[in-house]
Amino acid sequence: MGFCWAAKVDSYSKYYLDLNNCETNKMELSDSHMHTELCGHAQGHPVEYVEMAARLGLTRVTITCHMPLEIPAFGGPRIRMPLERYPEYLELIEAARFRGDEVGVEVLKGIEAEVFPDAPVQKRIGLWLKEQSFDFVLGSLHHHTDAYQSWLRDHGKFSDDDKIKTYFADIADGDRTGLFDSMSHPDVIRIYGTLEGAFMPELYETEIRAAIAAAVEQDICWEVNTSGLLKGDYLAHPDPLILKWGCEMGLKLTMGSDAHLPRSVGHAFRRMISELNQIGFKTIHYFRGRERIEVPIEIGL
Repeated sequence: MGFCWAAKVDSYSKYYLDLNNCETNKMELSDSHMHTELCGHAQGHPVEYVEMAARLGLTRVTITCHMPLEIPAFGGPRIRMPLERYPEYLELIEAARFRGDEVGVEVLKGIEAEVFPDAPVQKRIGLWLKEQSFDFVLGSLHHHTDAYQSWLRDHGKFSDDDKIKTYFADIADGDRTGLFDSMSHPDVIRIYGTLEGAFMPELYETEIRAAIAAAVEQDICWEVNTSGLLKGDYLAHPDPLILKWGCEMGLKLTMGSDAHLPRSVGHAFRRMISELNQIGFKTIHYFRGRERIEVPIEIGL
C-alpha cells in the first residue's frame, strides 16, 4: 500500500502551532542541517522542525539525516537510517514540505554523507549519492566512528598531533572529491573523545589552512554549525580562529544547527550571523538542486 504523506501530516496535528498570528522578525536565512528520528538519535517529526523554523522567522530548512551505509563500523540503527527505511525518509520530507508550504518555510531535501579516507568506501558512497536527487549534500568526517578509529590505529596515528594532522588532511581530501556541497562541523575532532588533550587550532594553522585552501580551490563551502555552542567547549564549529583564516582565504559558508530536537532549529543564528559579520564575512549560502545560492549577511542581521 502506498504512503499518503498528506494523511501523515494530519496525524501530527497535535504538534501544530498557531502561526497565523505569530509575530516574527523574518530572516532570509536557512538552517541547512537537521535530522529525523530515522537516524536513531534524534527526536521529533520534521513537521515540528518546520514549525519551529516558522516561529523563528527562518526562510527555509534543509533536512539532512545521516545517509544509509550498510557497513557496521559506520554505525548501526542508533547512528543512521537503514537502507530499507530510506523511502520513509523521502516521505517525511514530503510531509514537512506540505506543512512548510502552509507556514511559509521552504523545505529542501538533503543528506549528511560521509568523508572517509579509504578509496573503495568513498567510491561506494559517491555512487549512491549519484543515484539520488538531493538539493544539498553535506560531507562529514565522523572521527569517533569505529571505522575512522580503526583507520587511525591501522595507520599508526596514536598521538593527538598525528590524529589532528591526519584528520585535516582527510577533510582536505574530502573537499577534493567533488561529492559534497559543504563540509559540516569541520573541526568536530575537538569533541567526542578522540583527543586526549585540548584542541588548539593555532598549533595546526598549516594543516587547517591547507584544508580550507582545498575547499576554496574546489569552490565548495564549509559549514558554520551552531550545535557546538551546546556541548564540548561551547564554541560553534569551526573555531573562531579557523573562521578568521577562512575569511582571509575566501572560504564560502553554509549554516546549520545540526538539530536533533525541534527546539534546536536555528539555535543562536542571529548571534552567529553577527559574529560572522564582525569577522568580515559578507555572505552566507544555501543550496537548491545542488546549486549554491548566496544571501548577503546584512539581511540576517
